[in-house]
Amino acid sequence: MASPAWHYVLKFIITGDAAVGKSSLLVRLTDQRFLANPDPTLGVEFGSKLLTLPGPEATVIKLQCWDTAGTESFRSITRSYYRGAAGCLLVYDVTSRRSFDNIRTWLEDVRTHADAHVSCILVGNKVDLCQGDDPKERAVPTELAEQFAAEEGLLFTEASARSGEGVEAAFTRAAQEVLAKVRGGKFDDDRSPGVKLSKPGAALPVDATTRNQCCSV
Repeated sequence: MASPAWHYVLKFIITGDAAVGKSSLLVRLTDQRFLANPDPTLGVEFGSKLLTLPGPEATVIKLQCWDTAGTESFRSITRSYYRGAAGCLLVYDVTSRRSFDNIRTWLEDVRTHADAHVSCILVGNKVDLCQGDDPKERAVPTELAEQFAAEEGLLFTEASARSGEGVEAAFTRAAQEVLAKVRGGKFDDDRSPGVKLSKPGAALPVDATTRNQCCSV
């Protein structure tokens, strides 16, 4: 019998204010390129990626990521995609204090509509803008975000979709926490829509990454 292409399929959502770089983070993960001028997400976009998590026995995870619109007009649509999500990236722009202040509202939405055991990682994107010869002013100190993450029981990292710094690591850390919860019995593999076991004998796809826009209105 052939080995499975992956051991688990995990449903992830990416949420946060508009223009914080959610789509760029997804493209960096799946395509290893920077989306310089992304169109606003209309509804939801989808991408998938195979990740091999380190450990005594390497575990291959297929991430199914739903990139959600950050505007209020699409909130009713995007909330429906939160259902059963096992992992979540809560994204803000380190140069926008407003995008960070709004994270609390996004987090409430996620905890209301996603799986009860969802693993969330707070991601401060666009750290590249605070570097270089003419750096943009940082509006969200790292220490402030770390404190908020600790208070809310979130993982935390900073990243740059432009350079790729910290992007795959953010998804990997969240996936590792989800896997630990799976092994601890917190997710029911037969009932949780956010965690699925691989079917033995599945063939490995030729292309390990995909990204498609869906559910636009």
